Amino acid sequence: MNKPTFVVSCPIDCYAGYGARSRDIVKALIELDKYDVKVLPQRWGNTPMGFIKDNPEWEFLNKHLLPSPQLQQQPEIWMQITVPNEFQPIGKYNIGCTAGIETTIAPAEWVEGCQRMNLVLGSSKHTIDVLKNSKFEKRDQRTQQVVGYIEWTGDSEILFEGANTEVYKPDNSPCKVDFNVKEDFAYLFVGHWMQGQMGEDRKNVGLLIKAFFETFKNKSKAPALILKTSTVSTSYMDRDELLKRIRAIKSTVKATKLPNVYLLHGDFTDEEMNSIYNHSKVKAMVNLTKGEGFGRPLLEFSLTNKPIITTNWSGHTDFLDPEFTTLLPGNMTKVHPSAANNMLLQEAEWFSVDTGHVGQYLKDVFENYKNYVDKGKRQGYKSRTNFSFEKMKEKLGEILDNKIPEFPKQVQLQLPKLKKIELPKLKKIEQ
Repeated sequence: MNKPTFVVSCPIDCYAGYGARSRDIVKALIELDKYDVKVLPQRWGNTPMGFIKDNPEWEFLNKHLLPSPQLQQQPEIWMQITVPNEFQPIGKYNIGCTAGIETTIAPAEWVEGCQRMNLVLGSSKHTIDVLKNSKFEKRDQRTQQVVGYIEWTGDSEILFEGANTEVYKPDNSPCKVDFNVKEDFAYLFVGHWMQGQMGEDRKNVGLLIKAFFETFKNKSKAPALILKTSTVSTSYMDRDELLKRIRAIKSTVKATKLPNVYLLHGDFTDEEMNSIYNHSKVKAMVNLTKGEGFGRPLLEFSLTNKPIITTNWSGHTDFLDPEFTTLLPGNMTKVHPSAANNMLLQEAEWFSVDTGHVGQYLKDVFENYKNYVDKGKRQGYKSRTNFSFEKMKEKLGEILDNKIPEFPKQVQLQLPKLKKIELPKLKKIEQ
């Protein structure tokens, strides 16, 4: 029996969050075993390629990669895993999959992209809500009169990003990464350090460093802060830029003694990241993010059963329980011009954490760690139970079963066998 052709256009070979999302979805589709899965590989900005070659456990994907970007025929199902402005309806049934937006307004081009698809899968409730609520006026170029609206009225589902619980889990074995941290207690941050002045970059790395210095300056005993970060790449130039930024923030803090900030820079395997998460000196994760489409590192870290401090807004609140994690309060503020671009619109808002609470909880988790240990374990249980790869695959299967229509099946034409007809013989007419 022929399976429907399911072509997925995605950055499957990239070292990026969208790359991880792509690999998980394609793996899930293959394991569902209901479709003939083909993959059209794409780049993802300037992020490095070569993930599959560097991670042999993913080499099974190679046999599903299309050798050419030219499709031989229209697929029954077409999926794009990317930002919505790139969505194009190529198949008979078209699915867009996105982590969406980290602010309160999605660009008009994203809304139009969603409207082109039969179904859009968002990583979080925040993703879908913002895309649905973003509405723009269409104006006549000559008269400037409103002639309509750009809005998305199509079908949607939330498909969370499931974590690999076979890799991300509590582990007491020796760390697989050189870990030259002298302190016994360290906070860990994982994420890109993006554009924007201090306190305005999306992951809020600059403010985190500043708050850490201010909270523990002049202390005889202080924790460490480990930053697993980069700007756009893993080059020496990228590392030097990060060190320069850290030194610049450090110079603004007046103190006789400051706590240590360590930089982890480079590409790590999932096993190495889990090993870092489980290191005995890494006690908690901290992330002052202004907005997340999902927040994958927060989910993966939660599986180690350790405490988390982060902000109380956007995608990660789907899986982080306020009873089990420290979700910091704050206010909605406009996207700063230094952080704005064609995706993060200046007229949009995102979350600015209350700095007083940052220092309060950094200090309290350090000084009263035992009060947070049980909460970390309970969050870990919730994450394993409800947000695993297997649960994501199950949800994807249900969505596809409910949404994808039956396609006409190609059958071999079988003509009935005809009896041989005997024609009467003609008699010769004598003249």
